This record gives sequence, C-alpha cells and structure tokens, in this order.
Amino acid sequence: MGKIQLEGLRFKAYHGYYDEEREKGNQFEVNISVTSTFERASKTDDIEGTVDYELLYAIVKDEMTQPSKLLEHVVERIADRVLREIPAVEDVEIRLSKFNPPIGGECRAATVSLKKGR
Repeated sequence: MGKIQLEGLRFKAYHGYYDEEREKGNQFEVNISVTSTFERASKTDDIEGTVDYELLYAIVKDEMTQPSKLLEHVVERIADRVLREIPAVEDVEIRLSKFNPPIGGECRAATVSLKKGR
C-alpha cells in the first residue's frame, strides 16, 4: 500500500453555520490523502494502475462548490465520493480548514478532519 496526497488545495467557498458566511464566502484549504496499491503503476509507468490526481482534485473542487453549514458535512461528502468513484482507493483522509472563522476572537483556521475506509 502507498499514499497519494494533494496538499494545499485552496478554494473560495460558501460554507458556514451563519447565513452571512454562506453569502460572503471565505477561504478554505483542503489536504487529502488516499491509500492505494499502486504497484502496477510503479512498474508499468501507466496511470491505469494508480489514482488519477485530476479526478481526485475534481471531486474535491465539485464538493467545495456546494454550500454547507458544517465542515463535517463537506468532508463526509468528499470521502464518500472518493470511495465510490475511485475503486483503487482503500481509504481516504481529509483535512478541511476554514480561515479566520467567526468565533469572536483571533483564530487563523478552524480545521475538521476525517479518515474513512472501505
């Protein structure tokens, strides 16, 4: 088993508990890691034996465009789609950070993470 990671995926998105957050939007960062057997790809140099980074990114991007109240809901949707649409993935781990969350004080980011497998 090996890991494939996409780090520092940045998006302006409209997630947040408060209406204002879903109207104005905020900056978010996604880090995603998947575990997969890519032995065939490492020997054949063929993308068919591994996880396509473009498809992984497309799933994250699409889910980030769908406003949600809770970050927990967003990471669950991303994880479910990755496992459903990319059969080579054994498990997925996602970290989603919202920058400058409205908590009544200074906070660089609020982060939610989820690890989910088959």
